[in-house]
Amino acid sequence: MKKKHTKILLVDDEPDILEIVGYNLSQEGYQIFTAANGKEAVAKAKKEIPDLIIMDVMMPEMDGMEACENIRKIPELSNVLITFLTARSEDYSQVAGFDAGADDYITKPIKPKLLVSKVKALLRRLKEKEQNSETLNVGGIEINREEYKIVKDNVEIALPRKEFELFYLLASKPGKVFKRDEILDKVWGNEVVVGGRTIDVHIRKLREKIGEDFFKTIKGVGYKFEV
Repeated sequence: MKKKHTKILLVDDEPDILEIVGYNLSQEGYQIFTAANGKEAVAKAKKEIPDLIIMDVMMPEMDGMEACENIRKIPELSNVLITFLTARSEDYSQVAGFDAGADDYITKPIKPKLLVSKVKALLRRLKEKEQNSETLNVGGIEINREEYKIVKDNVEIALPRKEFELFYLLASKPGKVFKRDEILDKVWGNEVVVGGRTIDVHIRKLREKIGEDFFKTIKGVGYKFEV
């Protein structure tokens, strides 16, 4: 996971916190997005599909606990890491945070360098999770890479190997717009010489077999390409 492609959403109702934390993380090369409350965080997360969300607990409109629970219910955000960054240090608050679906709980105050180290550790965990994962659940569809099997609404959908590999690639990166060269490299490699038309044909077949609703759910993943 390259830093310049790593998205971090910061959520806090204190502008100073957003500025300080955002500055230190942007200096590390991460893409930073911000939200001032839980309600805004849910909307921003759905739009940007971040890799990591760093969120306060006590906020107006919607607190961090409720926002975390709501985010965990959104299929395309199932793999997002969430950590609380809060002055609430009570044991019961930490337990509630993990119960809400958080991956970590960091208490304020914390020195910027230590926070950056913790962020790097969390993102390493995400990378390991991605490398070890053989099954994806995206948009209500279960994708088993080991068995080359797709299940939608309890019905198994059979796909040829290349269609499956293309579908797995697109579904594994919600919100990402793939370049054609990247798709050709990852799915076809050096096996044969194929062109963009080949990708278009495979995408059309996937739309027919999987359904257009799935592609709308993941907001255009896989059928908006950069040339």
